[in-house]
Amino acid sequence: MLKALGSAFRTPDLRRKLLITMAIMTLYRLGTYVPAPFVSYKNIEICLDQRGTADLLTMLNLFAGGGLLQLSIFALGIMPYITASIIVQLMRVVIPRFEELHKEGQSGQAKLTEYTRYLTIFLAILQSSVIVSVANTAFFADCNVPPIPSDSIATRLFTILAMTAGTGLVMWLAELITEKGVGNGMSLLIFTGIAASFPTLIGTIAQSAGGWTNVAITVGMFLAITAIVVFVEQSQRRIPVQYAKRVVGRRTYGGTSTYIPIKINMANVIPVIFASSMLSLPQMAQQFGSPTSGWVIWLNTYFTWTSPLYLTVYALMIVFFAFFYTSITFNPEEIADNMKRYGGFIPGIRAGQPTADYLRYVLNRINWVGALYLTTIALIPQIVFSQLGIQSASFGGTSIIILVGVGLQTVKDIDAQLQRRHYDGFLR
Repeated sequence: MLKALGSAFRTPDLRRKLLITMAIMTLYRLGTYVPAPFVSYKNIEICLDQRGTADLLTMLNLFAGGGLLQLSIFALGIMPYITASIIVQLMRVVIPRFEELHKEGQSGQAKLTEYTRYLTIFLAILQSSVIVSVANTAFFADCNVPPIPSDSIATRLFTILAMTAGTGLVMWLAELITEKGVGNGMSLLIFTGIAASFPTLIGTIAQSAGGWTNVAITVGMFLAITAIVVFVEQSQRRIPVQYAKRVVGRRTYGGTSTYIPIKINMANVIPVIFASSMLSLPQMAQQFGSPTSGWVIWLNTYFTWTSPLYLTVYALMIVFFAFFYTSITFNPEEIADNMKRYGGFIPGIRAGQPTADYLRYVLNRINWVGALYLTTIALIPQIVFSQLGIQSASFGGTSIIILVGVGLQTVKDIDAQLQRRHYDGFLR
């Protein structure tokens, strides 16, 4: 990895891309500390000192790069853009027009990107309106000083406008990284926010009852999980494919052997995010309920983030969403049709529907391994933190999967660009 980075900085064009990427990541981090208009940064610091660390908002704040609880102009982070991208991708199953655009190539993808941008702004307006409305009550309910001192309509509108504009800027920065930098812009901005929170987490654990012993256990656990994630994320099932020879005019095409790579974890970290979002709804609802209500008391007693019921439901939802998301993103019929069109076949399997059935069979078996892997990685940190008495639900297995996955993919992109620029050819 270090050798690849060193070679990249010695290549002028790639060095420029790396510098652009790092500059945008730095700008994104600085933006998380710029408070939105009419937000008292002094009051925010007081309220943050009085908050706990094991709740839904802390987890969402992690993916927002720390800007959510700061009520900054980047309070929403990159999450509206990611949510919009996932919604547009899921709409391909529901709306035939979206599937047609997906198959049209570059022009269709440009149209889908345009829809994603519009939906991102809409979600930003909706989410920022909710944040501004409940900042003084649900976010910092026990705080003695309000983060937003003024409660006028004009104040709310300007704050909502600033947060929405900040989301638009973050979306543009992410696309700028993808276009002119190195790696995927959305992934790298999430990587930046999560990596920046790690020193704070270590400091919090060091101040807990176990002190540096808990820090050593936590670091060891993270290293072990990182090794498992690297191994699984690099693993794949390769299905052999043979292409028959075709004679077109005086030329012969085909006759080659290749394979279809199927990752063990096809759904990546999406099932964990979906499951966390669904389970966050009851926790969010109790913020608006009376503390003496029966259902609020039941949630606080039996449905906390360390309770057996919560962990069981969490695991079942991860498995469900792993199969659900993979069934949407991986279409065996489409792959089988493309193989048949170009004369490809799996040895021992007939082309057409038998190929699609075989791919679906293999995918279902692999999905069980991937789902159990995601469930294990997501639950281990929560169980370990619970046993150590550490009240932190923000940085866990999901964060490690994102960090390692983005890091591996970025290094692969750098290495691919290095090979393209330093390719010697056959005649040299």
